[in-house]
Amino acid sequence: MLKDEVNKALKIVQEGGIILYPTDTIWGIGCDATNTDAIKRIFALKQREESKSMIILVDVDNKLQSYIQEVPDIAYTLIEYAENPLTLVMPGAKNLPATLISEDGCVGIRVTNHPFCQQLIQRLRKPLVSTSANISGEPSPEYFGKISQDIIDGVDYVVDVDQHLTEIKKPSTIMRLAPNGTFEFIRR
Repeated sequence: MLKDEVNKALKIVQEGGIILYPTDTIWGIGCDATNTDAIKRIFALKQREESKSMIILVDVDNKLQSYIQEVPDIAYTLIEYAENPLTLVMPGAKNLPATLISEDGCVGIRVTNHPFCQQLIQRLRKPLVSTSANISGEPSPEYFGKISQDIIDGVDYVVDVDQHLTEIKKPSTIMRLAPNGTFEFIRR
């Protein structure tokens, strides 16, 4: 049951653990986005350079202003009308550990519409780190069955939701959004 899985994952994340979980795009590795030690464990598991920042998920768009100094009005319109999950990379990151903020002060944020993610973030009352469930440089897994055993063994909890699905999922669209509202696609 979804509620039980949210409760189990919440306990792990609150205790500083990392989880493997379904999102509105591909499966992700995540943790409390304010826990530097947990974030460092994800970098180590993925064998990823810390200079390559990871994104965070929030449950509703009005949380953007908690983590971005100046959210351009167009951000809300882009989120509302995006046909596919959309990650916005914006400058002026705040209230997040340095390990999640790129050298230019930007952070990538996506408002998730996956029920598990929304409920977990709502209960955690903090954003969730989300990074693809693969070793850095390897292809992103299109569904649970394609996740390597190294990743599964490296997390503290594997969420038992959507594991049976074999629908091919793609990573989110990524746009860089400036405070003046100009934007460019990083990944379509």
